[in-house]
Amino acid sequence: MRSTLHDVAREAGVSIKTVSNVIHDHPNVSPKTKEKVDAAIKTVSYSPNLNARSLRTGKTNVIGLAIPELLNSYFTELANFVIVTAEEKGLTVVIEQTGGDKDKELKILSNAARNVVDGLIYSPLGLHQEDAELTEVSYPLVLVGENIFNGPNDHVTMRNVEAAQAATEYLIGLGHVRIAVIGAHMGEVVGSAGLRLTGYKNALEAAGIEYDESLVGYTSPWFRSNGVEVVTELLGRTTDFTAIFAFNDLLAFGAMRALQGRGISVPGDVSVLGFDNIDEANYSLPSLSSVEPGKEAIAKLAVASLIERINSGTNSTAPAREIEVDFQVVERESTARINVTKS
Repeated sequence: MRSTLHDVAREAGVSIKTVSNVIHDHPNVSPKTKEKVDAAIKTVSYSPNLNARSLRTGKTNVIGLAIPELLNSYFTELANFVIVTAEEKGLTVVIEQTGGDKDKELKILSNAARNVVDGLIYSPLGLHQEDAELTEVSYPLVLVGENIFNGPNDHVTMRNVEAAQAATEYLIGLGHVRIAVIGAHMGEVVGSAGLRLTGYKNALEAAGIEYDESLVGYTSPWFRSNGVEVVTELLGRTTDFTAIFAFNDLLAFGAMRALQGRGISVPGDVSVLGFDNIDEANYSLPSLSSVEPGKEAIAKLAVASLIERINSGTNSTAPAREIEVDFQVVERESTARINVTKS
């Protein structure tokens, strides 16, 4: 049977009120008493009854996080930052994967209202700008990601256009003029790929460099294997480039594998720059230069916004907010000033 507060109180030799104060971090509990109660909680294997707590307070201190794919290291690291931030606020996080499937994303939206969560941090991939009204739900919801802007919910996002422009300008600053780009999605305007391609084009235009469609590699999803495939296909069309800007780090790792497999040195012959600055970028050979888009800031701001919406209740009339975070181009071994003999 489930242990109760009575069991904890009896084991610790204190009142039920004292046990409750310890569980809720009441400031007037002495360290010695807290230690005694914590030990009793472990001894009797007590865990709070979320359904009962929900009935009493209307809150469970549990939030949801819906992301496309944990195999994608960006989302793994984002989830980690969300969990750490939420735990600091006394919250538990329940994670669901959508696979970027629109039907599953919609199912999660409808199920969240019935599940034991106080609110949801939601990163859609199957839903797009035209689906914004579908995210108007009866519970606190905060969007992260780049598929829906100016919807009915708070939205925390990276500055994709500016970050991609800065990344391309960084390569131009190293002397690169023929810069290939991989990870584009045909016809996409809103979304990570479309926004990053816009930033790439903006940088070329500002530098007086003509945009060349033959240097654009289209591929989806963004995994290592896709990076290998798109760069292999690109090399079949032309070798007239000295740098590659990959729209995420996994594509960049695949790109480096494809180049090195053809005897093309990185960065001696071709510089490679990624996006997301995942931890693995520090340990690849060569280590990968990448754009840090502000993962930790996105997680912290998303949790803070969700808590604010939860605490304000269902009657809040505060308008939805678009919140952008800062970025940084992180230079490592995979990029270098252009080899003039190659150019």
